[in-house]
Amino acid sequence: MKIAMLHTTIRGDEKLLMDAAKNRGVELVVIDVRSQIFNPSTWSEKYDVVLERCISTTSGMYAIAFFESLDIPVINNSSIAQICEDKFVTSLALQKAQVATIPFALAFTESEAKKVVDELGGYPVVLKPASGSWGRLLAKINDEDALEAVIEQKMVLGSPSHKAFYIQKYIHKPGRDIRVTMVDNNVVCAIYRNAEHWVTNTARGAEAVACPVDEKLREISVAASRAVGGGVLGIDVFETDAGYVVNEINHTVEFKNVQRVTEVDVAGAIIEYCMREAKNG
Repeated sequence: MKIAMLHTTIRGDEKLLMDAAKNRGVELVVIDVRSQIFNPSTWSEKYDVVLERCISTTSGMYAIAFFESLDIPVINNSSIAQICEDKFVTSLALQKAQVATIPFALAFTESEAKKVVDELGGYPVVLKPASGSWGRLLAKINDEDALEAVIEQKMVLGSPSHKAFYIQKYIHKPGRDIRVTMVDNNVVCAIYRNAEHWVTNTARGAEAVACPVDEKLREISVAASRAVGGGVLGIDVFETDAGYVVNEINHTVEFKNVQRVTEVDVAGAIIEYCMREAKNG
């Protein structure tokens, strides 16, 4: 069996995957997509399955499309990646599947964005780019003056994608959120991400602590995974007075901190999933 792991840089997560493959006697071919020419007329390498681990969403999406065109199964596949790459599309998928999620809407003008705030119950709200990670470019909007200022910045300085205003209701969290790591629609483990700041990404300094998985957390995580197509996912969950709600879903999940604090072999679970998919493919 030969697994290809695509990347744009080798992080601690990819090193854990390399070790997990070695421990299972699986050949893992590490491919830096930046050094490749994806020409289907000249490509000759054969793999049983491809694991996409690119930091660059653009590189990853094109690489997924390329290998799928060669009828090689890719984890995660293009359908999952396209849903999870866009937060608005993710929210739509969760809403359609009746998975509890944060109230949201999207608008393209300042006047419509103000109407969105009213529909969501007033300030504060969270304005975020539909595509992005690591808690970057999120803005907690406390009043109309702030909304006008942030939208003006986006309209003048932003790329075309930043001129689509994805807005969520602001949720008061208990100083943390939950990251649930999923593989093949199964909960592998979960962590709390503790932070004094309202943004609770570990990339922004949040502390990772093991989180017990109760039945309600398992149920909403599995439902969210199924809503976007399964695969290897990181599901961000908020605790509210009404119960758990899903915030976002990451399709190129970072897990080194999860594996460190939970002592669960996340990398091993991912490699074993790749092995199953290769056999099924």
